[in-house]
Amino acid sequence: MRTWALLLPLLMATAQAQVCSVDKTVFEVKENTNSSEPLLDIYVPEGQQVTLGPSSTRFAFRIQGTQLFLNVTPDYEENSMLQAQLECKSGDTTVTQLRVFVSVLDVNDNTPQFPYVARVWKVPEDTKVNTTIIPETELEAQDLDKDDILFYTLQEVTLGASDFFSLMGTNRPALRLDQPLDFEKCRNMTFQLLVRDTQEENVEPSHTATATLVLEVQPADLRPPWFLPCTYSDAYVCIQAQYQGTVPTGHKLPGALVLQPGPIYAVDGDWAISQPIVYSFMKGHEDGTFSIDASTGNLTMSKSVPSPKTFLLVVKGEQADHGRYSVTQVMVEARDANGSLPRFPESLYRGTVARGSGVGVAVKDAAAPSQPLRIRAQDPEFPDLNSAITYQITNNSNFRMDGEAVLTNALLVHTGVFYAEVEAKNTVTSGTATTVVEIQVSEQEPAPTAGTSGAGGGSTTNKPSGDQRFSAVEMAALGGVLGALLLLALIALMVLVHKLYGHRLKCCSGKALEPQPQGFDNQAFVSEEANWAPAPSPSPRPGRPPTPEPVTPGPTSPSPATLHHVPESPAAARDGEDPAAVRSILTKERRPEGGYKAVWFGEDIGAEADVVVLNEPASEADGAGDSGSEGSGDAGSDAGPGRGTEDPPGADSIYF
Repeated sequence: MRTWALLLPLLMATAQAQVCSVDKTVFEVKENTNSSEPLLDIYVPEGQQVTLGPSSTRFAFRIQGTQLFLNVTPDYEENSMLQAQLECKSGDTTVTQLRVFVSVLDVNDNTPQFPYVARVWKVPEDTKVNTTIIPETELEAQDLDKDDILFYTLQEVTLGASDFFSLMGTNRPALRLDQPLDFEKCRNMTFQLLVRDTQEENVEPSHTATATLVLEVQPADLRPPWFLPCTYSDAYVCIQAQYQGTVPTGHKLPGALVLQPGPIYAVDGDWAISQPIVYSFMKGHEDGTFSIDASTGNLTMSKSVPSPKTFLLVVKGEQADHGRYSVTQVMVEARDANGSLPRFPESLYRGTVARGSGVGVAVKDAAAPSQPLRIRAQDPEFPDLNSAITYQITNNSNFRMDGEAVLTNALLVHTGVFYAEVEAKNTVTSGTATTVVEIQVSEQEPAPTAGTSGAGGGSTTNKPSGDQRFSAVEMAALGGVLGALLLLALIALMVLVHKLYGHRLKCCSGKALEPQPQGFDNQAFVSEEANWAPAPSPSPRPGRPPTPEPVTPGPTSPSPATLHHVPESPAAARDGEDPAAVRSILTKERRPEGGYKAVWFGEDIGAEADVVVLNEPASEADGAGDSGSEGSGDAGSDAGPGRGTEDPPGADSIYF
C-alpha cells in the first residue's frame, strides 16, 4: 500500500503530461475593458494541438500559440458570461477538452431613458386631494445597467405648480395631488421630471435624463349660477345684489322693466362650462301682474296695477342641465305717476350743419361732428317711461325733431347761429321739460358720418371720417384765390391812401421826388460830383423873375400866404466855403447857387407846418437875391389860388 501511495502521484504526473491543462478556468473582467495581455497560458503536450471548440462564445476568444486572448471588448448588457472551449487533438483524435469561463462585471456606462419626451394628462378640477394622478408605471424611466437604482426629482416650470402636485417618493415617480385645483386660477401646469442613476449629483460616473409633463385642468360643475352684478367672496360663492324697479299705477308698460342695478341676468358660475340659464318665478307672482322670459330673464307687466303697491318676487336661475340653481329677489314698487317730469341732462346742446342743406338733413353734434346730435330726456322716477317721451321744436321752423335727432325742416340759405327750444313730453304722465339747442350753420361741410341720417327723404353723404387730405390741384386753386384776394386788398389800400393823403404827397411839377438815402446827412451835397439835374422849368415871363412859391394844387392845400419866415439856421453855409460842401437845408434865405436845396418851415414849428423844398437851377435863380428869397413870403401873400401858371414853382420843387 505504501508503494501504491508513492507511485500514484508519479502516475498522475505522467498522465497529465500526456493531456492539455490550464491553471485557472474562471475569470472576472469589467465590461468595456480592452487588454492586450493573454487571458491564460495553455499547457499542450508534444504532438498535440489546441483549438477553440464549437461551444465557445462566437468571436469572443482567439488562440495564439498556446495562449488564450479575449478577442472583443466585453459588454455586460450584451453578454454577461463568455465561454471558451479548448480542444487538444493528436491528429484527428480529440485527447482533451477544457472549458474556460469569463464573467463580465457590470459598469455604470448607460444613461437612463424615459419612454416618452413629453406627455399631457388631463386632470378634472374636482379631483380629490391625495389622489394618484399618474401611476408609477407610466412615468418611470429604464436603465440598461441592471444594478442601477434610479432617483427622481419633480421640477416645476409653471410658477407655483409644485404646490399642487408632488412625487410619491424619490424612487417612486407616481404623481400625487396635494391641494384642490381651481380652473380659473391655474388651467395648465408644466413640470420637468429628472431621473439620475446615482443618488449624489457629483459622483462619477453619473447619468441623467429629463421628460416634460403637462397637466391640463378640466373644468368641473362646482358652482351654481350667479346673478349679476355680484360681489365675489371666493372662487365658489358669489354674493349677488337684489333688483329693484318702479312702475306707474294705472298703466301697463309695453316693454321689459328697467331695474336697478341692472336687468335680471345670471351666468353659470363655471364659466368654462357655461350652461344656459333658465329663469322662472318661485314666489310673489301669484296675482299674475308680472311675467318673466325663461331664456332672457326680462321682466314684463301682464296687467296694470290700480293702486300703489310693493311686489317682492323671488326669481330662480337654473342650469339647463338641471345640475345647479340659485335664487334672487326682485322688488317692484307701483307708484302714482302724476306730476313726474322728464329731465334733460344738459341745459344747452350744440350742433352744426352746412349752409345749403335741404330738408331732412341731420344736425351733427358740434363736439363730435362725425355723429348726429342726439337730444334725450329721462324720467328720474320711472325709467321705464323714457320710451314714452316725445320731442318737438317749438320756436324755430327751420328745424324739427325726428325722435331724438334734430333734422333740417327748410333749405338753409344763410349762415349764422340759430337757437331752438326742444320740448320733451311724457305721454304717460303728461310731464314736460324744455332745453335749448344752438345750431351753427356754416359754409364748411360738417364731418361725414358713417351712414345716412335724417328722415323724410333727406340723407347725408356716406364718406369715411378722419383727417382729409387735399390734392395738389385743390391747393393750387386755393392759393390762386388767396393771391387774388391779397392783390385786391392791396389795390384798395393804395386807393384809400391816395384819397386821404394824396395832396400831401403830390409834386407841384407833377414829378415824383427822387429817393433819398437814409440818415441825417444830405447826401446830394457831399461831393462835387453829385449829379443833380433838375428838370427844366418853364421860361419866366419878361419883366418878372420866377418865384419859389408853389402853386396851390387844390382847395385842400394850404395857401402860400400861410408860409412865414424862419430864422437862419446856425449851420448855414458860410461865405467863402466850397459850394459842394455839406450845407444845412434849413434856411430862410434863397441861395443863388444852382442845385441848392432848402427847406422852408412855417413860423410856428410846433404847429402843423407847411414846408417848401426849393430846388431851382442857377439859371432860374439869377436876379433873385437874398432879399428876394427872404421876401418871398410877402410876395406870396399877394397871390392866391387863382394865380394859375403865372408864377410856376421850380420844376424840382416839392410841396408838403
